[in-house]
Amino acid sequence: MPIKENLLHIKSQLPEPVTLVAVSKTKPVSDLMEAYQAGQRIFGENKIQEMTEKWEQMPKDIQWHMIGHVQSNKVKYMAEYVNLIHGVDSLKLLQEINKQAAKHNRVIDCLLQMYIAEEESKFGLDASELSEILNSAEFKAMQNIKVIGLMGMATFTDNQIQIKKEFQNLKSIFDTSQTPTTNNYQPSTLSMGMSGDYKLAIECGSTMVRIGSSIFGGR
Repeated sequence: MPIKENLLHIKSQLPEPVTLVAVSKTKPVSDLMEAYQAGQRIFGENKIQEMTEKWEQMPKDIQWHMIGHVQSNKVKYMAEYVNLIHGVDSLKLLQEINKQAAKHNRVIDCLLQMYIAEEESKFGLDASELSEILNSAEFKAMQNIKVIGLMGMATFTDNQIQIKKEFQNLKSIFDTSQTPTTNNYQPSTLSMGMSGDYKLAIECGSTMVRIGSSIFGGR
């Protein structure tokens, strides 16, 4: 199926408040433009250099989401334009994003990544580390970032019961960390669910799904 049909099919299945991030990593600009022509405006990339090249070539009403693991020394390359950074998993990284955003007179939205999977290869915070960051004086002083919610990735498994348990765990962390809100902490977004498990994620309360292969085909 062509990209447009895939995209419209998925969008027709998403409930109203759920945001679709089209994961376009490794895909050529022509594929992204096909999705753009079909109305998609939010694209997710996992390599900053590739995302920057696409940003330079494509229409400027696109929102670019960084969904990969971010190294602090690369933040400066996307600070000018990135809309949302998904995988923030340390105070140090937040501080770097804040610093680079200030240079461009911007406030960059971020999601804090929670570790919910039973896999060593995944990154993220646990509930106590989350609380520690949100309550720290350093975090409260940051004026050029805004944490708008949490994200997490379930274990790569066919076991739906385990995936559901992990999603429910993330939702409960999200619910218990709703207050107190500050200027730079306004948690309204819960990003969980990908091509294989987004329907289950939405059932468990996801408000943002990251879908790649179901739109653009396999890599």
